[in-house]
Amino acid sequence: MRQIVLDTETTGLDPRQGHRIIEIGCVELINRRLTGNNFHQYLQPEREIDAGAMQVHGISNEFLADKPLFKDVVNEFITYVGGAQLIIHNAPFDVGFLNHELLHCRFGKQIPDLCAILDTLALARTMHPGQKNNLDALCRRYEIDNSRRDLHGALLDAEILADVYLAMTGGQVTLSLGGGSESHATMSQAAPLRRLSGSREQLRVIRADDDELAAHRSRIEAISQSAGIPAIWEKFETTS
Repeated sequence: MRQIVLDTETTGLDPRQGHRIIEIGCVELINRRLTGNNFHQYLQPEREIDAGAMQVHGISNEFLADKPLFKDVVNEFITYVGGAQLIIHNAPFDVGFLNHELLHCRFGKQIPDLCAILDTLALARTMHPGQKNNLDALCRRYEIDNSRRDLHGALLDAEILADVYLAMTGGQVTLSLGGGSESHATMSQAAPLRRLSGSREQLRVIRADDDELAAHRSRIEAISQSAGIPAIWEKFETTS
């Protein structure tokens, strides 16, 4: 399954007032694994950024002066996200802005025509009713490191949201064989997420030696004699 965790930064709060997207950040997940195939683009919005918005993300009009327009990257963006499930925190906000940009450049389709959408804010409100469910609160709840988040940034926030989403939807993350009530961790008690490098050394496979195989056969025979019927393991070995 291909999923794209997406975030945007904008010139203001409402596209109906002419506000535009100035940054898009996307992180790709395939079968719940981060691939490193990300999409990141700053955009020239053809208007000034509101002072309040600039305090949130720190992106200036001067920085965006030489950046491409949305229409210049729309085909690349749609090729990247098309057919995937978009994972967005407060999806109506980002999807509303993206739809506005697509309409502005006369693309002919809207985001719901191209992608499925999962709103992690709605999901968090269902899982944690009555609690704060903004991204910072979820990072604290699931012990996700967001120490780099002094200012909002589309790609950084998408990377953090990917970790939060995987923790939120990970289900059981630890298993103890002791049988106590603490043996199963709930999603709200998920252990801190730790990424493993894709280039890590492969695990070695250590096969049983002759003495270990003989001890195994002896144990299976003892189980069979005690039960009075062939052990399930013997049936499995015969079949395989």
